Amino acid sequence: MPRYTYQVIHDDGTKGEIFEVVHRMSDPPLTEHPETGEKVVRIYAPPHIAGWANERIHKQATSDKNLERLGFTKYVRSGKGHYEKRTGRGPEHIAPD
Repeated sequence: MPRYTYQVIHDDGTKGEIFEVVHRMSDPPLTEHPETGEKVVRIYAPPHIAGWANERIHKQATSDKNLERLGFTKYVRSGKGHYEKRTGRGPEHIAPD
């Protein structure tokens, strides 16, 4: 079931506690805090979708082996203005000299 985020709105209009509730999509949104009865509003946020933001997938996609397979050249900084080739074609070192 989806998780929804709500925020308490105090009588004077100030914002209060933020909390999450798990309920069905077909259930109506909450208008009151389930424990205190205070007025609440739903906070809309983009859903988290596992994919490119996943650290394991990012490491796999940018690995030396995968970059070389796709025809990229990867340089890694080895000092101020100096870079060493890790994979691909091109000079072994790049420097401002």
